[in-house]
Amino acid sequence: MKKVTSKDGTPIAFDQLCDGPPVVLVCGGSVDRSSNAPLAALLAKRFTVFNYDRRGRSDSGDTPPYAVEREVEDIDAVISMAGGSAFLYGTSSGAVLALEAARQLPARIKKLALWEPPFILDESRRPPADTATTYRELVAAGRRGDAVEYFMAKVVGLPAEFVAQARNAPWWPAQEALAHTLAYDATIMGDYSLPVERAASVTAPTLVIAGGASPAFMRETAQALADALPNGQARTLEGQTHDIDPKALAPVLEAFFKA
Repeated sequence: MKKVTSKDGTPIAFDQLCDGPPVVLVCGGSVDRSSNAPLAALLAKRFTVFNYDRRGRSDSGDTPPYAVEREVEDIDAVISMAGGSAFLYGTSSGAVLALEAARQLPARIKKLALWEPPFILDESRRPPADTATTYRELVAAGRRGDAVEYFMAKVVGLPAEFVAQARNAPWWPAQEALAHTLAYDATIMGDYSLPVERAASVTAPTLVIAGGASPAFMRETAQALADALPNGQARTLEGQTHDIDPKALAPVLEAFFKA
């Protein structure tokens, strides 16, 4: 593990694997860099992989107040460690963060790959507008578990019986430890609508990927986002859900980044 200092002084932890063209991995919500570790190991056969902890997670620091711009600066700091430019991959809400980084750092990101950015085209299916505020209030009141339950039930839409039993799962403490970052991802997502105008200003060649076994709206969103990008393309990985198998994803990323 290594660390780099972001613009506001926050230490950002990352693992650096192998040797080759640099790729930076951005994790999604309610997880840390360990979620991308299997993918990083596979990509390290062809690339130098920088797998980092987003601020507030695991080995990285955190400096309030939160702003999406600070997370973009974190990515910029990691890219500096990679030599000044890199390929960028983001998953779920981390894909939305990666998209914003590509918009703000056009000279730093050579290509962009996104796995199921969770924009929702159907307004009636979007999470409550005050989701970020709800997370902050629950965490401030010491109700981290309730914040995680809210995320699972109201945002992800997991079955009620699963959510009811989740507190007894061995991974629950790790979820509570990251509960304060749920507001960060909710801030990144905004109202969950597709940011057509912002996407139109992203110039990097971009691959938007969705799973064939994921809900249909994920594939619809991937295509709509690809259509909004000046240099975008969409692809479906058959048989894959939001919990993507890194063995299915790695060859797709390798082919795209190497092309």
